Amino acid sequence: MLETPTWLKWLLRLVAVGYVFFLVGWPVETIVKSAFADGPGVVLDQFSDPEVVHALVLTGQIAVQAVLINLVFGVTISLLLVRYEFPGKRVLSALIDLPMSVSPVVVGLSLLLVYNGRTGWFGPTLESWGLKIIFSGTGMIMATCFVALPLVIREVVPVLAEVGDEQEQAARSLGANFRQTFWRITLPSIKWAVVYGVVLSLARSLGEFGAVKVVSGNVINQTQTATLLVESRYESFDQPAAYSIAFVLAFVSVLCIVVVSLLRPKASHS
Repeated sequence: MLETPTWLKWLLRLVAVGYVFFLVGWPVETIVKSAFADGPGVVLDQFSDPEVVHALVLTGQIAVQAVLINLVFGVTISLLLVRYEFPGKRVLSALIDLPMSVSPVVVGLSLLLVYNGRTGWFGPTLESWGLKIIFSGTGMIMATCFVALPLVIREVVPVLAEVGDEQEQAARSLGANFRQTFWRITLPSIKWAVVYGVVLSLARSLGEFGAVKVVSGNVINQTQTATLLVESRYESFDQPAAYSIAFVLAFVSVLCIVVVSLLRPKASHS
């Protein structure tokens, strides 16, 4: 087997680092620099603006609810895909990846066509029951769940497949029921995949824009999330506010991913 020349290794590393820097690092650094161009006081002042506070709180509420929903269904679907054989399994697996290949705007438009209170397939019926989907928090949560659905599943499925089901079968042979087997055997073996999937899902949910914009109506102090507020402030030439809010969203997402990345290797050796 031929050994790769040292110069080629360094060249590949340089290309990889340069690609990530120009694609991710530089734009993020520009946001940070712009947010603090006039000092940290500009960023802190945004938290005294009721519109900003409402948008951030609403974004957090929607993201947390979407993550919890995706956590439950993500782990359930992962177990279904790995532990059971059933007709349509390949179709289900392909559908899970659909949110990664479809534009979020298309997702929002699809929800609008189905759940619109006037012309949607189910919207008029649901509204007659007092349940409003479009232009409400419910529709925003649905849109966010859709775009972030694959992240938990694609983290958990490979780990479930790798650990196998021998210990689960042994537990069931000793009289453990499904609940006991799941909490004592299955969940501990996939806990870090679940945690990492949740963090990725949270980061994705916090930054969702296209689908939420279509189904929310973007009403100030009602259905305007932080990402929509960034667009609104930027278009109204309030760029310090736009940069500050964008920085807060990016900081929270990056912080979550960094913390989990630092903790995960330590846990794996404990």
